[in-house]
Amino acid sequence: MLLSNFNLLATAHGGVARLRELILTLAVQGKLVPQDPGDEPASVLLKKIRAEKDRLMAEGKIRRDKPLTEITDKEKPFEVPVGWEWVKTGNYFSELCTGPFGAVIHKQDYVLDGVPLINPSHMIGGKILHDPEISVNTEMAQTLSAYKLSAGDVVLARRGEVGRYALVTASEDGWLCGTGSFFAKLFSACNRSYLGLIFRDPRFRAHLQGESVGSTMTNLNQRIFLEALIAIPPLAEQSRIVTRVEELMRVCDALEAKGKLEAAQHAQLVSTLLDTLTGSDTPEVLAQNWQGIAAHFDLLLDRPEAIDAFEQTILQLAVRGLLVPQNPKDEPASFLLQKIRAEKDRLLLEGKIKRDKPLAAIAEDEKPFALPQGWEWMRFGAVALISSGITLGRKTVIPSPVFLPYLRVANVQRWRLNMASIKEVVIDQTELDRFQLLNGDLLITEGGDWDKVGRTAIWRDELAICLHQNHVFKARGTSSDWNPVWAEMYLNSMIARTYFASSAKQTTNLASINMTQLKNCMFPLPPLAEQSCIVARVEELRCLCAGLRQRLSASQTTQAHLAEALVESVAG
Repeated sequence: MLLSNFNLLATAHGGVARLRELILTLAVQGKLVPQDPGDEPASVLLKKIRAEKDRLMAEGKIRRDKPLTEITDKEKPFEVPVGWEWVKTGNYFSELCTGPFGAVIHKQDYVLDGVPLINPSHMIGGKILHDPEISVNTEMAQTLSAYKLSAGDVVLARRGEVGRYALVTASEDGWLCGTGSFFAKLFSACNRSYLGLIFRDPRFRAHLQGESVGSTMTNLNQRIFLEALIAIPPLAEQSRIVTRVEELMRVCDALEAKGKLEAAQHAQLVSTLLDTLTGSDTPEVLAQNWQGIAAHFDLLLDRPEAIDAFEQTILQLAVRGLLVPQNPKDEPASFLLQKIRAEKDRLLLEGKIKRDKPLAAIAEDEKPFALPQGWEWMRFGAVALISSGITLGRKTVIPSPVFLPYLRVANVQRWRLNMASIKEVVIDQTELDRFQLLNGDLLITEGGDWDKVGRTAIWRDELAICLHQNHVFKARGTSSDWNPVWAEMYLNSMIARTYFASSAKQTTNLASINMTQLKNCMFPLPPLAEQSCIVARVEELRCLCAGLRQRLSASQTTQAHLAEALVESVAG
């Protein structure tokens, strides 16, 4: 049943990882390979381990262990097949030792390529992947000789991600167990690889994690680990289980590689085809290219990242004037500019705004693309009044203080405002006009992480009164002939984002733009009537994208439910 439904599980969201967990769960519950009544039962193995352990304790070769609690039926998480036995890990190990505490080892004890010290971070996929810098000198190695590892030992993490483990091979014989770790000695008859399957089992790991203590760094008590319950099959069956798990994990590897390859190929296909759209230089050419790929939209837009790419393509086409046809009867943008300049002059004359420094003339090589007839290139500062917000923590006397809500960078997302967490700031009553947001204002982020630079959203009177912080610019139309949605659209397009990225002040993983750079951003201005047509068309297509995302999410949810039902039916 498992093999016949591999494809359903593997293609569900997170399917291969879930499939690996299911394989491990089935393996340690005895449901992966058939039992053989001719196998020597696990009880015989456990008797041999007990007898050998008693002998070594009598000879003083290992410490006498404290008795473990009796196993009750209530403790057993599942029924085991005939021939299997439940046992506490402390009764399966010859000995479980705790690695040295951090205070024993000092910075000066570490040397490059000395005797390797194994910490939890070195335990990856059941193997030791050592960092050469985490090694100690010969003198310290002698001091730590009680923690020397031997081939066949198992090292286990007792802090951080508990349940991590690695098998010690012959090439690692003589290495040292480091801090934050246990190391277990096992009898020669024990199958270390099968024990590794138990340590990887999600149920076993969840049990250890649940018993661990610590809020920032979890720690596992040795007694808890010794008392942990494990199911042991006959030795012969252990070998068959390990072989079968390795076979199925190789299938998972292949499915994972195939999925990554298909994802990369799909991304390349989407990129290539959408590039044919953005490469169109006229609406007529775009119409032809659009027809060429429209029939394949169901294949192209079958994953969230493809829909995101399609939506960004729509935006690029829109701001270049390729999404709707031009109407020669529309009043050209040059007339709109005259109105904007006249309104700005009036505001200057009335003292309502301050005179800015003149913006630089536009050079031909600054223009990112050719404009349609009737459009005009402007600098953003020529069409909008841009201002900074309130600076927090000002040490000034405030004669008439008022506490008011304000927007931070975190509140300004692309295309939307996140109003879930709004803070307040104190300002003087006389500053309200300067920092208050009005309906239709654009909010533009100064910076932060790379994806936050120039992030733009429109204020739509979400609160009766609200201000903005100094890391969020406010852009307000100079005249009533202003479509803020067009400006929001352009500033969120890859064309504007590329400008912000290239202009931004850069530090490690952070970037920011200043007001001068924002004012100098190249801004295409279509006729006002055409702006409205473009905005309507983009909103229509973005609604289509939202619908595609919903249907895709519903389909993925259904597949995930089917996969989960299958897992439950198989795992029991």
